[in-house]
Amino acid sequence: MNLNTITLLIVGLIAANLPFVSERFLFAIPFKSGFKAFGWRLVEWFAIYGAVGALAYFLEAKMGPVHQQKWEFYAVTLCLFLVFAYPGFVYRYFWRQRLN
Repeated sequence: MNLNTITLLIVGLIAANLPFVSERFLFAIPFKSGFKAFGWRLVEWFAIYGAVGALAYFLEAKMGPVHQQKWEFYAVTLCLFLVFAYPGFVYRYFWRQRLN
């Protein structure tokens, strides 16, 4: 693995957990209720997945020609991003209630 791949995996791991850390939408827009529902966290998670995918595309383009991908590639990356988000989900919905 080269440095770009390792960097992308670390960025993906951190980015997948971001929706579960903040009560603001995309860290900027506060909700009137002060609480961000799970649906908004899911929308934010998909937006961040797209941003990390765009970063991966640009890193690949920097290294050489971009390879065409089919739906299987995107299904695997979505599942990998879902696995990366598990620690943030567990913290938000299981551990946080016990800590308070």
